[in-house]
Amino acid sequence: MTGSRREIVELWQRADEALQATGTLLEAGFADFAASRAYYAAFYAASALLIADGKTFRSHRGVLALIHRDYVNPGRLPAAIGQILSTLSDLRNIGDYGGVAHVSPEQAQRARSEAQHFLEAVRFLLPEEIVEADSTHGTTPEAKEPE
Repeated sequence: MTGSRREIVELWQRADEALQATGTLLEAGFADFAASRAYYAAFYAASALLIADGKTFRSHRGVLALIHRDYVNPGRLPAAIGQILSTLSDLRNIGDYGGVAHVSPEQAQRARSEAQHFLEAVRFLLPEEIVEADSTHGTTPEAKEPE
């Protein structure tokens, strides 16, 4: 692990919190914002993974590119996981900047489920002490099934 342990744990905790916020926003009827938080859950998890492996990036686009180049293309993450990150990014753009276009409640619910799946896949590539440190912070991604 080459990034600071504290930074990586913080990003993983943010991923977990964003995933939790997605559920809260869905329950309140805010599909656009829920989709955005689902993306951020995946983005923070991806950022934690990249930093743990000593990679640097400057933008959201950079994170997506590195995940595809260094994890999906060589087979460290399944292609479906890379597609999830890309789809979540597209939904975030609609939710945050869509103007008259909006994310449907169904799309937002699926985004939450896909973000959870993304976190579960990334979790296996992170150092165990990062995931264990987060378990003292709150619930794990697997524990947050929709009701």
